Amino acid sequence: MWDWGTQPFNTVITTFVFSVYLTSQAFGDTNYTSTALAISTALAGLLVAVLAPVLGQNADRSGTTVRNLRVQTWVLAALSASLFFVKPEPGFLVLGLVLLGVGSIISEIAGVNYNATIEQVASPSNVGKVSGFGWGMGYLGGIIVLLVIFFAFIQPDVGLFGVTGEDGLDIRVSMLVCGLWTLLFTIPTFAILRDRAPNGRPRVGFLASYRELFGTIRTLWNTSRQTAWFLLASALFRDGLAGVFAFGAVIAAGTFGFSAGDVIIFGAVANIVAGVSTMLFGLLDDKLGPRTVILFALAGLSITGVAIFMLYDRGATVFWICGLIMSALVGPAQSASRSFLARLIPEGKSGEIFGLYATTGRVVSFLSPAFFGLAIGIGAAVTGRENTQYWGILGIVVILLAGFVAMLFVKEHHQHSTMA
Repeated sequence: MWDWGTQPFNTVITTFVFSVYLTSQAFGDTNYTSTALAISTALAGLLVAVLAPVLGQNADRSGTTVRNLRVQTWVLAALSASLFFVKPEPGFLVLGLVLLGVGSIISEIAGVNYNATIEQVASPSNVGKVSGFGWGMGYLGGIIVLLVIFFAFIQPDVGLFGVTGEDGLDIRVSMLVCGLWTLLFTIPTFAILRDRAPNGRPRVGFLASYRELFGTIRTLWNTSRQTAWFLLASALFRDGLAGVFAFGAVIAAGTFGFSAGDVIIFGAVANIVAGVSTMLFGLLDDKLGPRTVILFALAGLSITGVAIFMLYDRGATVFWICGLIMSALVGPAQSASRSFLARLIPEGKSGEIFGLYATTGRVVSFLSPAFFGLAIGIGAAVTGRENTQYWGILGIVVILLAGFVAMLFVKEHHQHSTMA
C-alpha cells in the first residue's frame, strides 16, 4: 500500500501531468522551462546521491526506519498538495521547480527506508513475489489516480465541484488529490510495520558516516565483489529503465503524433500492463532467480527499442504495440533488481546498502538523457532532417545494453559471498 499510496508523485506529478504543466508556455519559453526543469532535477539527484546512504546508515543504527518513513511520507503528501499554489504564470516557475525538486529528494530517500523494510514482510524464498507485488501495486495505483483526475478534472470542460481549466485550476486541484491520496492510502503501511531494534552501532556524525560508508564499500569489494559488480550493473540498467519512462511520452507525442489526451490514455494502459506483468514476473523471480528476470527484460527492452527506431514511420500502432511491450518489461527489471539486492544484505545493514543502491543509481543518472540527446544529434547529422527524435531511443538502448553486458558478469544471488 505504500507503493500504491505514493505512486501519484511518480505518475501524475513527475511524469504525465505536473511536469508537463510546468514546462508549458504559461511559464515561459519551452526551451527555458525545459532547461530549468532539467537543472533542478539534476540538483535534486545530486543531493539524493549525497544524502541517501548516510541517512539509511543512521536509520539502521537508531532503529527508526519506519518512523523516518512515516515522517517522509507525510512530508511528501504535503509537498504534493502544496503544488496547488503554483499558478500558470512565469513568476511561479521557481516555486514549482523548488517544490518538485524537494519532493523528488524526499521521495527517493523515503524509498530507501521503504526498501529497507522488505525484510519485515518477505523471506528469501518469496522476496521476489513480494517485491513484484509491491511494485505492481504501485503501477496500478498510479493508473487509478491518473484516470480519476483526468476524468474528474482535466478532461471535462467543467469538472467536479465546478473546476475548470481557467488559471490552471484543473491541474492544481489534481495536486490536492495526489496529496490526499498519499496520506490516506499509506495508513495500512504504518499500522503494520514497526521499527526494529537498533543494530548496536552508535550513531556518528555526517563525515564519520561517510568514512564508515567508504569502509563498507571496501569491505563489499573485498568480501562480496559480485555484489559490488551488481551495484554497478544495476546503476547502468536502472538509468536505462528510467530513460524509457522519462522519454516515452516525449517520443509518443513528438514522433508518433500522440495528443496530450492520447499520452495520458497510453500512460494509463501502460501502467496497467506494467503492474500486472511485474506481479507475474515476481513469481518467476522466486523460481528462476532475479538475474534471469533482469537479463530477459533488458534483452526484450533493447530489441523492442530498436523496433521502434526501425518502424518509426509506420504510425501510432507501432508505438502502442512496442510501447506496451516495453512497459511490460520495465517493472519486472526494477522489481527483480530490488529483490536481488534484498537477498544479499546482512541483517542490520539494509538501510545503508539500499542507500548505497540509491546513490549508485544517481551517480550515472545523466547517461540516459545525455545519450538520448546525442543520438538525436547524430540522427540529424546523418539524415539532414529537422525531426530525428526517434533516434533518441537508440541512445537509451545503448544504456540498456551496457547494463545487460555488465549483468552477464554478475552471478546469481545464491552464488555471492556474504558481506561481513
